[in-house]
Amino acid sequence: MIEVKNVYQSYGKKEVLKNINFKIKDNHITALIGPNGAGKSTLLGVISRLIKPSSGDIFIDNINTKEMKNSDIAKRLSVLRQNNKIDLKLTVKELVSFGRFPHSKGRLTEEDKKIINDSIKYMKLEDLKDRYIDEMSGGQQQRAYIAMILAQDTKYIFLDEPLNNLDMKYSVEMMLILEKLVKELEKTIVIVMHDINIAAAFASHIVTLKDGIITNEGSPNEIIDKEILDEVFDHDFCIAGVNGKKICVYNNVFEEIEKGFILEEIK
Repeated sequence: MIEVKNVYQSYGKKEVLKNINFKIKDNHITALIGPNGAGKSTLLGVISRLIKPSSGDIFIDNINTKEMKNSDIAKRLSVLRQNNKIDLKLTVKELVSFGRFPHSKGRLTEEDKKIINDSIKYMKLEDLKDRYIDEMSGGQQQRAYIAMILAQDTKYIFLDEPLNNLDMKYSVEMMLILEKLVKELEKTIVIVMHDINIAAAFASHIVTLKDGIITNEGSPNEIIDKEILDEVFDHDFCIAGVNGKKICVYNNVFEEIEKGFILEEIK
């Protein structure tokens, strides 16, 4: 489990995170949602120690990260940042090999090579392993980056808006992959995202942020609530139901009905 206690973060005089306190549950997908500038990406950076907090403490499996070396954190927690492009001409296999650096320091053992190949296979990239990253589609590239994270072999995986620039097909495919990582490999995933309905469909825990403050956290059924979401996003939501699950309707309900959705209003 990861626990965040009394964390503040400022850039100059601007407070970006204010008294953040929450726990990241093991073997779950936790979604961080909120408007632009809410502090979601900064929070990921602070927890992973890519950004030093102004004050407060982060504990990874009951160890204060202040007492951990960067190399030790990298063996427990991997991060895929929003801007993950690498300005090098790399094949898929070369990219995935970077994931072993915290363990191998650049000198790959037979065990490292096995983990790299297993990660490529798990992400169904065997036929593309010798393809250059910049020659692949956005969905294929994102799978390659997830394979790199898998090769790092950490318990905790942090993803900062991994669905950006992906169409609906690839977004759903990516979330199904992340579900498999939790169920089959017992990973713990924290993901920053903008699509509330995808968060509701795939996350088991949702945390809402606004102006650097955690305003609510809970199950999708608890968070997909008109009063909560109206306050977080300054928007007039309509909450509806599809097959017993809550979803957000951003415009007129009847427009969605005309598209073929069967909706029942949830009061």
